[in-house]
Amino acid sequence: MEKLARAHVLVCGGTGCSSSGSKIIIPALREKLQAKGMEDEVRVVETGCHGLCEMGPLVIVYPEGVFYVRVKPEDVDEIVETHLVKGRTITRLLYREATTLETVPGYDKIAFYKKQKRYALANCGHINPESLEEYIGADGYEGLAKALDMTPEAVIEEIKASGLRGRGGGGFPTGLKWQFTRAASGDKKYVICNADEGDPGAFMDRSVLEGDPHRIIEGMAVCGYAIGSDEGYIYCRAEYPLAIKRLRNAIAQAREAGLLGEGILSGKFNFDLHIKEGAGAFVCGEETALMASIEGRRGMPRPRPPFPANSGLWGKPTNINNVETFANVPSIMRDGAGYFASQGTETSKGTKVFALTGKINNTGLAEVPMGITMREIIYEIGGGISDGRNFKAVQIGGPSGGCLPESLLDLPIDYESLTRAGAMMGSGGLVVMDETTCMVDVARYFLNFTQDESCGKCTPCREGTKRMLEILNRICEGMGKEEDIPLLENLAKSIKGASLCALGQTAPNPVLSTLSFFRDEYEAHIREHRCPAGACAALIGYTITDKCRGCGLCKKACPAGAISGETKNVHVIDKKTCVRCGECQAKCPFNAIDKS
Repeated sequence: MEKLARAHVLVCGGTGCSSSGSKIIIPALREKLQAKGMEDEVRVVETGCHGLCEMGPLVIVYPEGVFYVRVKPEDVDEIVETHLVKGRTITRLLYREATTLETVPGYDKIAFYKKQKRYALANCGHINPESLEEYIGADGYEGLAKALDMTPEAVIEEIKASGLRGRGGGGFPTGLKWQFTRAASGDKKYVICNADEGDPGAFMDRSVLEGDPHRIIEGMAVCGYAIGSDEGYIYCRAEYPLAIKRLRNAIAQAREAGLLGEGILSGKFNFDLHIKEGAGAFVCGEETALMASIEGRRGMPRPRPPFPANSGLWGKPTNINNVETFANVPSIMRDGAGYFASQGTETSKGTKVFALTGKINNTGLAEVPMGITMREIIYEIGGGISDGRNFKAVQIGGPSGGCLPESLLDLPIDYESLTRAGAMMGSGGLVVMDETTCMVDVARYFLNFTQDESCGKCTPCREGTKRMLEILNRICEGMGKEEDIPLLENLAKSIKGASLCALGQTAPNPVLSTLSFFRDEYEAHIREHRCPAGACAALIGYTITDKCRGCGLCKKACPAGAISGETKNVHVIDKKTCVRCGECQAKCPFNAIDKS
């Protein structure tokens, strides 16, 4: 029998922390403990993502729950000698709150986690994602066992009673979608998990797959039982190699344990899973394009109806949900619908996982109750705006979403309120922007993404987004015209109304929302040939003031040779030669270069 350890050291093994060096820290800790003869006393566990990605690599020492951040391989000796041997906390490695700069020793005391309700992310960062035993130890597969003691209809009613809505886009009621698929006639039905997470700045699905893959398997198996399916696919983009590796491992473990395959849990229910690696096309996040890709065809959407519930994969009834939706199913079945339904708002139940990125102190993953305000997420969980700058806008819902201004910071986050504000929940990407961000440029960035990712099947999306992008490029280059704004609005409305799938129908959202809330910035670009944020290079001019001491550092830094002047004399920038890269301003030690 394995000896019980007196301490556990949990090291984040998610993609973010791994890229920062945790893959070196884990073996270094084990080697050091072995050298001290402590390998049986202290267990080192590689986990999934803890969420506080800004501070990785993360190391948590239990039973104390001491939370160490930005740990480097050279810190390993001190963690073992000082903490694990002598029992003393290493203050310099503790997390410091972004606002107060106070050190926080305990995992449960950090402001980033205090307002969170971790439901879909309950196990992420706390168990070894490659261990079936640890998942079972965290009540894993109990929800499936309970489901198999119920009728399929009762399982669907439980999901409906929870109020769970799809977490990947428009928020369609999950139980209703399951009910439609069960009621559809067909000798074969499929379950698909949409893990084709392609939004810029989004990594919610990836983190769940990497940190708790058995939860997705369990959720899909419950769905399979409920709708009458014996086969499922996880469509995961190939850019997620760690997620795919851990999914493959989890599927193999589940088959061996009788939790996948024939006669699950010694019963009559048969269900198995396959992984389909996507090639990275954003349009394959649309369910009909995704199914075409699984079938071996080019990933392009088709008109609906028929809907997948009636005619989906290979023409068979198919239920498609995304990763986060399936991640909520095991807990709903295990604990009952009541707890999930008690969280959130009247029409948007439960929690939502957001990926916090951009100009925010605490980038990472946060799972919060529906109805929380944007202000609470950004300032209380996210720690406020980085570098002491002012908040300007937040882009929510990815390239299909919208940009919301400071006046809407107290807007409760749910499906309906975001739609009314001109944004959408989407999969949960949340990009924060400060006063140095140009909103015209932001609209251009997201439209460039969706235009590039358009499959080209329908003319409104293929050609309309291209024309809109040309107009935005012209505005950002200082060549905008007065008629460009109404032209953008008319094009946007036409594209939204006539495009075949959701990619085209929502592509104009960033433009429409920025025109709604930041119209003055468009007008400044067009009428004054000025970028208020000082971000559009074509509209920026650099001038050397009389603060210049003639040190010559700006002249050395200029890649275009646009700066001239003698030593100890005020230098001059040739504005015709200047490429507006900003290197001179960055290198000037006297703040003698103004940008206008």
